[in-house]
Amino acid sequence: MTDKLNLTDAEWRERLSPEQYEILRQAGTERAFTGKYEKNKAQGLYKCAGCGLPLFTSDTKYDSGSGWPSYYKPADADAIEEHIDNAHGMVRTEVRCAKCEGHLGHVFPDGPEPTGLRYCINSASLDFDPEEDG
Repeated sequence: MTDKLNLTDAEWRERLSPEQYEILRQAGTERAFTGKYEKNKAQGLYKCAGCGLPLFTSDTKYDSGSGWPSYYKPADADAIEEHIDNAHGMVRTEVRCAKCEGHLGHVFPDGPEPTGLRYCINSASLDFDPEEDG
């Protein structure tokens, strides 16, 4: 586990775009099918937009049809934390970055094998590092 990144609200606002702040720090959600990584097919690494922690790889990304980038497992089990989310009259499992505790999205038990999980993640909570062509 990595050390936690603790910043003040003002520091987060300076570091993030307004959309990233709303999603990562206030548990917002971007509209379905609007995120920049929803249709991304490039090979590479998806990192937390708040702190740079590696979260997901393109090898585990798939088209779930949900309108958000979806992955069947994190890059490292210690990269994310799960919390019960009772907001909006539903019970869901929220996914947060383990380093900065930024809201990423939710995980659902309706994904493909081998895990059966669907990590439904907001594009605005991610940065993408494409693989270098070698």
